Amino acid sequence: MFANRSPALFQGLRTIAGMAIAVLLAGGANAAGLTVLVADELAAHTEFVRLLRESQEAGSRFDLVRLPAGGPVPELAGAGEDRVTAGVRTRGMRPSAPAEVPVTMAVGPVAARAAIERPGQDPLVLVMLSRLDYESLKTSPALRRTDRHVGVLLREPAMADQLTLIDAVLPQKRRLGVVATAESEPIVRELQRAAQGWDLQVEYAPDATSLASVLRVLVPRSDALMVLPDLIGDSQAATLSVLRAGAGAGLPVFGTSDGLVRSGGLAAAVSTPGQLALQARALGQKVAAAPAGAGVLVEAATPATVRINATVARGLGLRIPEERELTERVTATR
Repeated sequence: MFANRSPALFQGLRTIAGMAIAVLLAGGANAAGLTVLVADELAAHTEFVRLLRESQEAGSRFDLVRLPAGGPVPELAGAGEDRVTAGVRTRGMRPSAPAEVPVTMAVGPVAARAAIERPGQDPLVLVMLSRLDYESLKTSPALRRTDRHVGVLLREPAMADQLTLIDAVLPQKRRLGVVATAESEPIVRELQRAAQGWDLQVEYAPDATSLASVLRVLVPRSDALMVLPDLIGDSQAATLSVLRAGAGAGLPVFGTSDGLVRSGGLAAAVSTPGQLALQARALGQKVAAAPAGAGVLVEAATPATVRINATVARGLGLRIPEERELTERVTATR
């Protein structure tokens, strides 16, 4: 019964199990409690916090602090205390005696910027950030403080995972077309480092009005198109322009979000709130245990989960593996 399971499946299970073990082994740091800062009500952030709370270790403290709009981070109360923050009264769950290393976790870019600018030396983890969110935070001197350990969890999987997915769906195809903006340069550099053996075609669109002309140049030189998690990927109109260009030329379009797949993209390697919550906990323990002067620890979302649009695949005449098998292949590379 077990002989038919693929090595990739076991590799994926080992990856997830390893993350879970890292959280369990860090029980001492968990006992110190977790303070979570939020500054918005975005559905993805709310779901992340819910799953983070549900996975909290029994007997440890969980404090949720809602930041006032446009205001500074309030002084954080001690473990187990009631607090009133921006009109929202919250209470630590399962209060316990404070331990040595409390961890603060800021959810989203607004909370992250407020968190790094507040005083304090407790380990800080910034989560649910895009790569461009992180790049904008890097300019802040507060992020380069040497007296505080900081970890950053990006909400998207690494570009290497996206290329692994494209290779699994389109073997032998190597011409990948990408439309980028000036702000996309850090993502483009990551993609170029991972794209050894690929014929990467990158064209830059200075503004929205130039996107159509750039696509006319790019499409004939590509076997597939990719939408990056940048200003184009964040714009519904720009993303639809890329999807239409791909559909008109019979080219599959890949991306990094569920939304792109639902809108007509072929496939994407994405992260899920549950996976991010588990990884955030493990990252918190790494940051808390980091030696002095370790610098900012940055992790891409891993393991990735694959989403495919079966209707688009049929329209392109492609027979591709199921989502679970593709997820195993992407995970196996880790």
